[in-house]
Amino acid sequence: MTTPLSHIRNFSIVAHIDHGKSTLADRLIQLTGGLDLREMKAQVLDSMDIERERGITIKAQTVSLKYHALNGEDYILNLIDTPGHVDFAYEVSRSMAAVEGSLLVVDASQGVEAQTLANVYHALDANHEIVSVLNKVDLPAADVPRVKQQIEDVIGIDASEALEISAKTGLGIDTVLEAIVHRLPPPKGDIKAPLKALLVDSWYDAYLGVVVLIRVIDGTVRKGQKIRMMAANAAYEIDRVGVFTPKLVEMPELGPGELGFFTASIKEVADTNVGDTVTDDKKPTAHALPGFRPAQPVVFCGLFPVDASDFDELRAAMGKLRLNDASFSYEKETSAALGFGFRCGFLGLLHLEIIQERLSREFDLDLIATAPSVVYEIAMRDGSSLHLHNPADLPDMMQIEEIREPWIKATILTPDEYLGSILKLCQDRRGIQRNLSYVGNRAMVEYDLPLNEVVFDFYDRLKSISKGYASFDYSLADYRVGDLVKLSVLVNAEPVDAFSMLVHRTVAEGRGRLMCEKLKELIPPHLFVIPIQAAIGGKIIARETVRAMRKDVTAKCYGGDATRKRKLLEKQKKGKARMRQYGNVEIPQEAFIKALKMGEE
Repeated sequence: MTTPLSHIRNFSIVAHIDHGKSTLADRLIQLTGGLDLREMKAQVLDSMDIERERGITIKAQTVSLKYHALNGEDYILNLIDTPGHVDFAYEVSRSMAAVEGSLLVVDASQGVEAQTLANVYHALDANHEIVSVLNKVDLPAADVPRVKQQIEDVIGIDASEALEISAKTGLGIDTVLEAIVHRLPPPKGDIKAPLKALLVDSWYDAYLGVVVLIRVIDGTVRKGQKIRMMAANAAYEIDRVGVFTPKLVEMPELGPGELGFFTASIKEVADTNVGDTVTDDKKPTAHALPGFRPAQPVVFCGLFPVDASDFDELRAAMGKLRLNDASFSYEKETSAALGFGFRCGFLGLLHLEIIQERLSREFDLDLIATAPSVVYEIAMRDGSSLHLHNPADLPDMMQIEEIREPWIKATILTPDEYLGSILKLCQDRRGIQRNLSYVGNRAMVEYDLPLNEVVFDFYDRLKSISKGYASFDYSLADYRVGDLVKLSVLVNAEPVDAFSMLVHRTVAEGRGRLMCEKLKELIPPHLFVIPIQAAIGGKIIARETVRAMRKDVTAKCYGGDATRKRKLLEKQKKGKARMRQYGNVEIPQEAFIKALKMGEE
C-alpha cells in the first residue's frame, strides 16, 4: 500500500559549510527512530571517510523517515542532505528538483554567508517553500535578532517565524519536525498515470551493481517491472525497489511523491544519466521531465602516475570514480616529461583536491598533478575556433586571432575590517568591481574576475587575509578576450611541457622569474652548467643557472709545470661543452610536484 500524497513531505537542508546541516539530519534520524542509539554516529549520512575528516558533505544523501505527528497522523519525511561548498553546487541543484521544500539552516553566531545565498537561490529557483532554522542558539556568541534581521535584509524571506534550535544538543528538534509537516507542501502526482520518475543520482555498489535514486512523480515502480531510461534509451527489468532509512529497506513498490531507489543489474553507470526520466517500457509517459543541465567542468589538470607502470591501475581507478561522480570527466593524454596520464576536468579546486585524495586513498596511487588551468576559447585567423584544455597544445601565435578566457561573477561577504585588503586582492587579480553593499556590519562585494586567476591560489589568499571570516561564492559569467601569452619553461634549452601555462602578459614576467628561481633550488647540479629559462614565444624573460659539479682533474699533479695543469683543465672544459650538448637533464619527480605547487607560498 503506497502512502497517500497528503502524508508525504519531501525536503532538503540547505546551508553554508559548517552551519550544521549534517548534524541536524542526525538529530532528525535519531528522533524519528531511523536508527537506534547503538547505530548512530556523528554525520551518519557522510559515508566517505574524507567527508568525515574534513567535516564537509560531498555527495547528497537521502533518508526516508517515519514520523508520528502531534495531531496523531503518521507521515513519511524524505530528506536530502546537500553539500554546502561551491564546488558541489551541482549536487545541490539536482537535489532541489526532487523535493518541494527546504530547511534553510543559518548559524546563529555567524549569520548569512555567501554560500547560504547561493543555495537559497537554488531553492527559490525550484519554487520551494522555505522554513528558516537558526542553529547553534546555545552558543554564547549567538545573536538571534541580528541574524533574523540579516535573513530578511539579504535573502528577503520573512524570518519572524524562524525556528531556534541547537542540533548538537537536540534543543528544539521536535519543532522542526512539526514545521516540516505543517509548513511544507505535500507532493503532487497521479497514481493512475503512466510511470514518470526523475533520476536524481546513481552510484556503483560492489554487491548490487548500479543503485539508482529516483523521485516518483506519477505512477508506481515495482519489482519485476520493465522500465526504460528515456535519454539513454536503455531498458531494464527491476530487481529490487526500496528506501533508505538510512539503512537499505526493500519495499514492494514506490508510489507518487516518494523518494527511493531501485537496482536492475545495470552494469554501466553511463546508462543512468542524472536528470533522465524513468518510465514504463510498455506504457511510456508522453513527455520527459526537463532534467538538469549537465555539470560543466571549469578547472582542468593533468594527472600522471609517479610510476609509469601504474597507468592501467589509474585508468581503472578513474573509471570507478566516474561511476560515483557524474561531474568528473577525463581523457587520455601524453606528456614528454611525465609520460602517460589523463587530462581531467573538475568543478573547482576543492573538487580537484577531493578526487586526488580519493585516488591516492581508495586506490593507493601516487600521482603528480600539473598546474590547474581553465578552458580557453581560441579564435583562429581562418575563422575556425577551438577549446583549449592544455596550455601545451596552444597553436602557433601567428595563426591566432584572439584568445578568450572564462570570467566569473564572484560574491564575497566579509567583516568590514578586512574589506581593504580583499579589494586589493581582487584588483591585483584583474578584477572589475560591480557592486559593494552592506548587510549589518558586513560588506558584500560583487566582482567580475578572470577564472584563471582564481584557480591558482585565490581562495587560500582570501581566507588568509580575512583570517577565515570571508566567504566566497562564484558562478561562470562569460568568455572575454584577454591579452594572454603562453609561458614556457626551458631546461637546458629543452621546453618542459608540464610547466607551460597561459598567463596574462602583465604577470608573465613575475611568474616566469618565480618558476626559474624555484627550479634552480629543485634541480640537482649535473656535471655541466644548466640554464633554466622562462620564455614567451622566442623571447627569454627570466633566467637562472644551476652551476656544474666539478671534479678536480688536477689532483694528481703536484709541483712541476703549470702548463700541464692548464692542459688538463682545457680538456675537462671541452668534455663539459660536449656533454652539455648531448647530456640530458634529469629533473627529479619531487621537482615537478614542488614547482607545480608554486602558487602556494
